[in-house]
Amino acid sequence: MRRLFPFIFLLLPVIVRGQSLVAFADSVRQQYKIPALAVAVVSSDSVLACHTMGVRRIDTDLSVKPGDHFHIGSNTKAITAFIAAMLVKEKKIQWNTTFLTLFPELRWRTRYVYDTVTLANLLTFRGRVQGYTYNTPTPAFRDLHGDYASQRKQLAANFLTQEPMKPDANGLTPSNVDYIMAGLMLEKASGKSYKELVADLGKQLDIDFRFDYPNLKDTTQPWGHDDKLQPLGPLENYKMNWLLAAGNINVSLEQYIHFIQLQLKGLKGKTDILPKKTFEQLLYGMPAFSYGWFNVTDKETGHHIATNEGNAGAFITKVQIIREADRAYIIFINAAAEATQEGIAVLLDELRQRYGR
Repeated sequence: MRRLFPFIFLLLPVIVRGQSLVAFADSVRQQYKIPALAVAVVSSDSVLACHTMGVRRIDTDLSVKPGDHFHIGSNTKAITAFIAAMLVKEKKIQWNTTFLTLFPELRWRTRYVYDTVTLANLLTFRGRVQGYTYNTPTPAFRDLHGDYASQRKQLAANFLTQEPMKPDANGLTPSNVDYIMAGLMLEKASGKSYKELVADLGKQLDIDFRFDYPNLKDTTQPWGHDDKLQPLGPLENYKMNWLLAAGNINVSLEQYIHFIQLQLKGLKGKTDILPKKTFEQLLYGMPAFSYGWFNVTDKETGHHIATNEGNAGAFITKVQIIREADRAYIIFINAAAEATQEGIAVLLDELRQRYGR
């Protein structure tokens, strides 16, 4: 019997379904050693759930509060694509505008294959430039000069001299440089910096978008935690400033809901900010990856799911928008350990079981 006891213990469910969502989510947070977790479920016209729990920094009693900001990493891309759609609507740029049309001074050193790369190509991961992430070692900060705007242009120019990436099975060439280039195009077409464009969108949608990790400007905000669950102090990261339009926005869950709910409204034609067909284009218009969103079709339900994950190494943000179910799920976490991903998968599965797939 003593030998059987450990085995029987392992069979006991650690996380019990049937709990309230708050209790279930917090049990996931604790089991997977997640410092802070924020979760929301929305439809086009309702907020069905919105909860925050845990601590802003591990091994402290600094409780996370509603309104606290989390870094959303690559979910920034959907915001960049949305800004692009608004500039297209205003006729300041077109989807088929090529990068070199706006930056002809770079043509002399650009490989021929990039001559026809358009804004749409870049926003849908079809720009063919080589990959670049927060962990790519070159170029280093000392290799570029001037302010961050100048450095982003130099970085793009450097990648345009390199041979193109080979497309994957879906025809994609995923690279953050695509979004660096797209951001440069939006700045040139609008005459505004990317941060100004984001601020304009924020005013229109009543969202306080910010940049960098939240604790850089305010150490009382949530801290990010690395893959070893070590808290990261408030240090400026030059790569995040290079990848501004690709993945460097932070926002509160409560206000990010406004942006995600807008997508659901748009898919139903319930907003005049952009046409319904534009929302469909942004989320589902291209196979595998559309404008800032990966998309898949649920094999069991046939529902179309737009999804993305932001992970700059210290926060993880997971978002799913399910068109036919009129549902969206948002999970914010201030850690990027391997177990964190497991916890997100468990929680997301539970949300889909409770609220619709």
